[in-house]
Amino acid sequence: MGVDLRQVVAGILTLTMFVMLGNMIKRDHFDSITEKLPGDVQDVAKVAEEGLRTIAKLSKGPWLEDGEQLKPCWSKTNFDEIEESRGYVTFSLTNGPEYHVSQIADAVVVARVLRATLVVPDIRGSKPGDERLVFMMAPLLSITNTYSAASVSLEFIIVKPKTLGWVSKKFEDVYDVNKFIRSLDGVVKVVKELPEEISFRNLAVVKVPNRVTEDHIIENIQPIFKAKGNIRLATYFPSVNMRKSTEKSNADLVACLAMFGTLELQPDVNEVVDSMVERLRTLSRKSDGRFIAVDLRVDLLDNKGCHEGNGRKSCYGAHEIAVFLRKIGYDKDTTIYLTQSRWDSSLSVLKDIFPKTYTKENITPADKKEKFLDSEDSEFEKVIDFYLCSQSDAFVPAISGLFYANVAGKRIASGKNQILVPADISGSSASATDFISPYVLKKNHMAHSCFC
Repeated sequence: MGVDLRQVVAGILTLTMFVMLGNMIKRDHFDSITEKLPGDVQDVAKVAEEGLRTIAKLSKGPWLEDGEQLKPCWSKTNFDEIEESRGYVTFSLTNGPEYHVSQIADAVVVARVLRATLVVPDIRGSKPGDERLVFMMAPLLSITNTYSAASVSLEFIIVKPKTLGWVSKKFEDVYDVNKFIRSLDGVVKVVKELPEEISFRNLAVVKVPNRVTEDHIIENIQPIFKAKGNIRLATYFPSVNMRKSTEKSNADLVACLAMFGTLELQPDVNEVVDSMVERLRTLSRKSDGRFIAVDLRVDLLDNKGCHEGNGRKSCYGAHEIAVFLRKIGYDKDTTIYLTQSRWDSSLSVLKDIFPKTYTKENITPADKKEKFLDSEDSEFEKVIDFYLCSQSDAFVPAISGLFYANVAGKRIASGKNQILVPADISGSSASATDFISPYVLKKNHMAHSCFC
């Protein structure tokens, strides 16, 4: 077979042209980069990697990075040694974990000021079913600044929780009781049960305002404690008051420790919450495992009435939340968790815009549903909501109230500051940073006074 000389020449010219083109690209592009950037090729690679990280950060849209976990301002070395116990303080946890943290704080402060022994509380839900006897005193003592210990008048009655619509749980059914006792070592003396020789009939029930002060305890509660020897507390919430105190007293530091350093879920409950968080992150692959938790409960929306004030309403429905999230930049692939226990038809409008919208029944492990979702008691469901909203990448409180306030406190303490307060946005879009919670921006939450 003969060789055509023209084909050989054409091949050599083509090869020469590719070599020349390669040299031009190297000289005009890669060499120019090397001249502008100091160091060797590894330095160039490092700068390129940093650039890619910057681009990735800029492309996260409305998602914000977590801040640093805050350092507690309290220390047990701040507290004087415990004096000999003078009696017992008992109380119950009620209405869900958003109330529990406040009730714990008030009870610990009262016990500390009175130098009393604190009894580990039980947990009372809101649905009937438990037949155990509970001793109640009626009426409750309404404490005022003019209270006189001599005016105590109590009628003692014995009722069943079923009569009042209550379900009682042991503290250790939900929380780690050993962690609770250890965390208060050196602050107050804690026992798991009231001694048998002390009758419930001898407990004076006193109403305690949330975030009770040392002065209030000395003036209004101490006289009752001295007269009766043992008391039972009932915390009431006149308003959601999270204003930062101008001065930190010893009692404030005790309250900080009690609110943020005593409660941990017991292992079985914590395992369920962790599995649900992991499930949501798996469903959020297109958003790097990030998800939003929205506190939206249809029953509360129906009963609350969304009143307007300061340009914002007190609650928002599913359609309003969907529009809000879209306008601040969240796309249709965003994963959303709702605190609504069971799916409601009114939520369909949210799912139409964000198909990856879930409630507890969608993501609870199948083998855990009977215990955590299908029981008569809703306490576990409230716990799941509180801790899942505390761990989400963004939190949207569609309903104002104590749940919002205390979830915000837990998030602020852990550096999770993306708390977005809904609003009606007039334009087609807005920045997510314009709707960060005042608790974060104005530092007017108790968490800011408890952490440095």
